[in-house]
Amino acid sequence: MFARLTLIKIAAENAENLKRVYNDEIVPAVRSQKGNIGCWLLEPTNNADEYVSLTEWMSSTEANAYEASGMYRTLVEKIKDYYISKPVLKTYNIADIKASATINL
Repeated sequence: MFARLTLIKIAAENAENLKRVYNDEIVPAVRSQKGNIGCWLLEPTNNADEYVSLTEWMSSTEANAYEASGMYRTLVEKIKDYYISKPVLKTYNIADIKASATINL
């Protein structure tokens, strides 16, 4: 699996607008893309930190096709009035974890 993180720095007064556009417009558009298995907006617990758009994909090929289609750019444009600086995109492979593994806290 593959993950894309877009870090979005916004002014505090734009938080509600960002969340509304993200949930009403961006989530449905991303979830309709081939290979997408999840789309979430992570809200910072510290106002000085960025919001993070997290999308999860079956493969990097499908995630790259989504970006190449122009859809990613179109969706970033929907929130351009709310961010302070240009969003930063980071991509990650999701490491396979054996189902039998347990986490001891």
